[in-house]
Amino acid sequence: MTTKTSTQRRGALGSSALRPDGIPKVQGRFAFSSDAWADSMLWGATLRSPHPHARIVSIDVSGALAINGVSAVITAKDVPGQLTYGLIASDQPVFASEMVRYAGEPVAAVAADHPETARRALDAIRVDYEVLPPLVDAEDAISGSFPAIHPDGNVIRRQRIIRGDQSFVGDVVVEGYYDVGMQDQAFLGLEAALALPDDAGGGVELFVATQWLHEDQKQIAACLDLPIEKVRLTLGGVGGAFGGREDISLQVHCCLLALTTGRPIKMQYGREESFFGHIHRHPARIFMRHHADWDGTLRRVEARVVLDGGAYASTSSAVLINAVTHMQGPYKCEMATVDGYAVRSNNPPCGAMRGFGVVQACFAHESQMDKLAAACGLDPVDIRLKNAMRTGDRLITGQVMDSVAPVERCIRETAAIPLPEPLPADPDPLLIPGGAGLTARRGNITRGIGWGVSIKNLMYSEGFDDYATARCRLANGVATLQFATAEVGQGFVVLAQQIARTVLGVDTVLLEPISTAIGSAGSTSASRQTWMSGGAVDGACRLVRERLFEHVAATHHVDPLRLVIDGTDVVDSMGTLRVTVTEASKDLTFDETFEHHHRATEELDENGQGNCHVAFAFVAHRAVVDVDTELGLVKVVQVATAQDVGRVLNPLAALGQVEGGIAQGLGLAVMEEIVLENGRMRNPSFTDYLLPTALDAPEVVVSMIEEPEPQAPLGAKGIGEPPCISVTPAIVAAIRQATGKELPRVPVRPHDIVFG
Repeated sequence: MTTKTSTQRRGALGSSALRPDGIPKVQGRFAFSSDAWADSMLWGATLRSPHPHARIVSIDVSGALAINGVSAVITAKDVPGQLTYGLIASDQPVFASEMVRYAGEPVAAVAADHPETARRALDAIRVDYEVLPPLVDAEDAISGSFPAIHPDGNVIRRQRIIRGDQSFVGDVVVEGYYDVGMQDQAFLGLEAALALPDDAGGGVELFVATQWLHEDQKQIAACLDLPIEKVRLTLGGVGGAFGGREDISLQVHCCLLALTTGRPIKMQYGREESFFGHIHRHPARIFMRHHADWDGTLRRVEARVVLDGGAYASTSSAVLINAVTHMQGPYKCEMATVDGYAVRSNNPPCGAMRGFGVVQACFAHESQMDKLAAACGLDPVDIRLKNAMRTGDRLITGQVMDSVAPVERCIRETAAIPLPEPLPADPDPLLIPGGAGLTARRGNITRGIGWGVSIKNLMYSEGFDDYATARCRLANGVATLQFATAEVGQGFVVLAQQIARTVLGVDTVLLEPISTAIGSAGSTSASRQTWMSGGAVDGACRLVRERLFEHVAATHHVDPLRLVIDGTDVVDSMGTLRVTVTEASKDLTFDETFEHHHRATEELDENGQGNCHVAFAFVAHRAVVDVDTELGLVKVVQVATAQDVGRVLNPLAALGQVEGGIAQGLGLAVMEEIVLENGRMRNPSFTDYLLPTALDAPEVVVSMIEEPEPQAPLGAKGIGEPPCISVTPAIVAAIRQATGKELPRVPVRPHDIVFG
């Protein structure tokens, strides 16, 4: 009998294994949350405030209840348990009762026999509002010039970082103000859930698109006043997330309607409601000042960071920590003075989005590095190489960089990627700014090249007890895995199978439904699931393998320490024994559960000092753009990148993460922004909120830097967030070079290019 060696096996770690959900998605057979259905199902819908700030005088639901087909109308007085929820601070009401604090805040919900009936019921609810002036300027929240809009005050958190000589002034000093607009996650699969009441036990089962099943379970149970075991969650098919599904949206409303009516409830948002129903990337205003020696050596960083968290806290305090602790960028710097604020306002709530505070910091520090290079007479590449961080350096928090830190290699490998061919004299219209509209003239197009380099922390910080759980069963050569890791498109469902194939030597790996039937896997965020849930699956599979080896050793009278997996066989490394895993596990079941924890972290002290992060990853980007300087149009021609990934576990999936992140960073650079006017959103649609399409996508050339991370269970660092961080400042730097304009704000708008 011939056997496969580990290097020949398809679907193991290191191969471009295919996703188990890939073909059903392409064929349209994959069940997303919005496809969920149940017999006798009712439809839920939410009434939202039209005002960013108002006092609720009264709510009259009688008109809605009088409509034929309406089964229930619920408001804050119908919430049986905790009236508020939240990821870090429980400050956001299930329904506004006395005050509304942002335009779009839920006030009531209805259940009806048809979506149109539900819409009519919402129209029939009468809410008397006393409209109040909204707090829309983050600086007013800090200054105290505006009355508190929340019992907890207007400042969510302030964090300073003080390190080194606070009076030091460099030979060269550059400074500037930088603004980042509010970006939406813009996932394609809208919020949707199906809640099923448990008539016998008084509980509820929820099928929902989310990023963290157990956190949702905890918050839902508290609001429903139910024991946590009475609230069961199963992951519905998710059409993207990017941080926008970390917070509760329709979960409590859907479950409460199901318990109130005793019937299944389906809720799903349309695109406009989705803009109101989830959090967004924090708008930011950052002042930075860099001090350096004449030769360009960075000595001190000063910064003031203000993040507008909107009406409720969400994850703003953690986003702020990421922003302030990354203000030095991936560069050595011995002195720092950083002051950071996350504040409340009557703007839409903000929270987690891919890059989580580091996107804002990176735009500022990379813009500064270009200013510093110009002031010192250095090339943008040389200034970054001179200051590149290395393993063993200290961060401005005092933490030692003990992660693998190939910053210099990232820069050099990116620089080595060939530049694209010059734009021809008579280019294809699709290749120039403005595209097929034939708006740009060749004579007005100028090419620019720009750089961005970034550092990103991995996993959660500041002492959070982060862990992930996984279970593995092996029987008759088939492995079955169970975990609560939310699959939001990142590809963990294929990675888990790859781990099991590699560790156990099996070809067939089955996946149990992703649910709260097993311990928490934590959130699918913070670039953590490869490390955390990957470590949990690897640990569970290794425990099963140990038991398998013990059985084979006892059966064949060999030392279990001599046994290894070779392809799909158990082999005695010092003898002749070779038996297939299928034969060795015939009529047996090996079942193990493993909980993976990373090393402990700690909270920052009052001066921002402490080992608050677990590990870090690095990336460099070089962008090439063509700009029509007369019309302000931009075409991103190429993005070259070298990313520190530790170890590539699935080349195809890794490439997809990099290309997708670059597209999202491109969107922030030149088109994506939620436009607010006095607290109201002006563009809650994909007609007016502009997204990059395939025609906007540049050529992406990628170099994966593989230097395995000793801390990581599989040697691999998370890949998801770094691609979207420094590509934005790289693109803006390229536009600056092409136009000569300062461009201190993203997204860069056409009138910024034309008029400055």
